[in-house]
Amino acid sequence: MNKKIPGTTLRYNEQAKLAAYSVVAPVIEATGGLTLSQLSKLTGLEGSTIQNWIKRGWVSTTVGKKYSDKQVIRILLINMLRGVMRLEDIAKLMQYVNGDVEDVSDDIITDENLYNILCKIIFKAEIKGAFEPDLLKRLIDAEISESNEKVKLNSAKLKSAIFIMLLAYRSAYLKFVMENEMNAVLNQ
Repeated sequence: MNKKIPGTTLRYNEQAKLAAYSVVAPVIEATGGLTLSQLSKLTGLEGSTIQNWIKRGWVSTTVGKKYSDKQVIRILLINMLRGVMRLEDIAKLMQYVNGDVEDVSDDIITDENLYNILCKIIFKAEIKGAFEPDLLKRLIDAEISESNEKVKLNSAKLKSAIFIMLLAYRSAYLKFVMENEMNAVLNQ
């Protein structure tokens, strides 16, 4: 079972099962955004990594010194995929789904909804004990069928992107497990 909410250092809880971002959102709301050090603590990323992603245009620019919901959620999405995907490929995949990072009018789905859908599917697949492609596709279909019209109109595109993201997330997890096993064997 997933011990952490994907893309974060936060422990998994039952609230995250339905809407993972709802665990993070109250902190951002209460503080008017996260500082770089708070965001680093939340994600486990170095501040320079986060700033680099903004500089490269993968995350929208900040206003002042606080990171809004929009930036935080994009950083969580990138963070959960970067274990096996090249950052440039993640940026291309995000652009495929939602166009320009600064322009939300071209988005098929909000980053928050995308993140919540990914996390729901990850948690459901883990409960079932399988990340089989057919199961993932059924879970994706079920989640997309509950979405709004804009999502449904672009469902083929979105389903493909979500499937790739789920495979990348699971591959990163398996890579992590393999590396831990390898270190244990080599350090005996």
